[in-house]
Amino acid sequence: MRGNTKTVEKLKASILEGIKKIKGNDIRIIDLNTIHHTECGYFIICHGNSTTQVSSIAQSVEKTVKEETGENAWHTEGYQNSIWVLLDFGEIVVHVFQESSRAYYNLEGLWADAKITNIDSEN
Repeated sequence: MRGNTKTVEKLKASILEGIKKIKGNDIRIIDLNTIHHTECGYFIICHGNSTTQVSSIAQSVEKTVKEETGENAWHTEGYQNSIWVLLDFGEIVVHVFQESSRAYYNLEGLWADAKITNIDSEN
């Protein structure tokens, strides 16, 4: 079941704000809503330059989402090594990578059929 548009947009804005606070790089939103049989509506992807930054970005996203929407991540993975941290908010799944891991897993390439939006992280 997909969430209502207003709630999803607020969640998306909170996630982006959390990423930008810690200067996440190359932020992209992959809209999966037109792809059949997906578990969520969106992926939000970014990367950091170190394990410390990856972990800090993910923590910032969790904190910002909680403060602005009252929501917690349903599931998290990857904090142990902070090479790829996944935050599952239901309708939106956030992927915070180290740059080399992001290139290796190439989620943007795997989901190339979906609409991909680049976000200017300077704003």
